[in-house]
Amino acid sequence: MLLFLLLALVAPFIAPYGADQQALADRLKAPSAAHWFGTDDLGRDVLSRVMIGSRISLRVGVLAVVLALLSGSLLGLVAGYLGGWTDSLFMRLMDVVLAFPPTLLAIGIVAMRGPSLDMALVAIGIVSIPVYARLARSQALSLKEREFVTAARCLGATAPRIVGAHVLPNALSPLIVQATLGIATAIIEAAALGFLGLGAQPPTPEWGLMLTNARAFIINAPWAMVFPGAAIMVTTLAFNLMGDGLRDALDPRARA
Repeated sequence: MLLFLLLALVAPFIAPYGADQQALADRLKAPSAAHWFGTDDLGRDVLSRVMIGSRISLRVGVLAVVLALLSGSLLGLVAGYLGGWTDSLFMRLMDVVLAFPPTLLAIGIVAMRGPSLDMALVAIGIVSIPVYARLARSQALSLKEREFVTAARCLGATAPRIVGAHVLPNALSPLIVQATLGIATAIIEAAALGFLGLGAQPPTPEWGLMLTNARAFIINAPWAMVFPGAAIMVTTLAFNLMGDGLRDALDPRARA
């Protein structure tokens, strides 16, 4: 994971070629010393596009999760702590979102505003909100009955202060773990939207878009699909393993 994050930072400076640098005489060349990952149908270096594309895929994954985490956590904590009609209203809204398959709902959101990378980011964030809202709500329902929250309430602390200073810090561990796992899911969703032509648009070197551009040449030039696909697989695996490690590290029962 750190390798891909570092690569995203320095890719434009160490990539052997430009992401959009074409050499039609070298189109669909197999991997060689000049092009380690081969070239695509326009003679662009696949290695350079995968390296620079890491900036795009990771940015979409991280920002989409940040959007979902902030929005969902706020809704869930407020709903869980206040209860009553507020809880019912917020959770029924989350049920409506959950009634649709995530990818299908993201496609619908992007289709309403037109395909673009930024719209794909927003759509992925929106469809991920219920996961964090339900998790934060469950934590709030449990924590608001604890003694330290009761003590703060007896001392006259307001509801916003109790939620922000007492409930939220104690609910962060599962939210952080879910966010780490969610980045992997968001990267796959972004690649899926790019593959369908609803995410990044040509000539952006986004991994999903690279897959859809290369599928017509899968027999003659499989490397044009293999390496972007491998980048997606390794990145999502890294974030999933990181999430599993955080879950074990932040679990007080595992520490005991």
